[in-house]
Amino acid sequence: VQLQASGGGLVQTGASLRLSCAASGRTFTSYNMGWFRQAPAKEREFIAAVNWGGSGSIYYTNYADSAKGRFTISRDNAKNTVYLQMNGLKPEDTAVYYCAADRIQAMGPRGISPIGSWGQGTQVTVSS
Repeated sequence: VQLQASGGGLVQTGASLRLSCAASGRTFTSYNMGWFRQAPAKEREFIAAVNWGGSGSIYYTNYADSAKGRFTISRDNAKNTVYLQMNGLKPEDTAVYYCAADRIQAMGPRGISPIGSWGQGTQVTVSS
């Protein structure tokens, strides 16, 4: 699957942004989808995931502690798109945000499996 992330930008502290990640392919509904970020001089870190429950339209969300209460991940299977709504942004949220997709491994702090895919990244900068 190919992923195209968008929606980043430069905002002030306390602002909101919604990131989008459009995926190609016809089996999007069974993909585990997630968002990660990488700040300068830091390792890439998990932010949020919406994982397929294994049957039908059941999905489970999972968040890093840094995202709980401020960020919301969602997906629109009709549009093959996953979103990350970010509210109450802080300067420490400044990073390149990457979306990811994986068919076999649930998205989380472990990252993605060898057959997972990364999007190209979108820059989010939060000024103080």
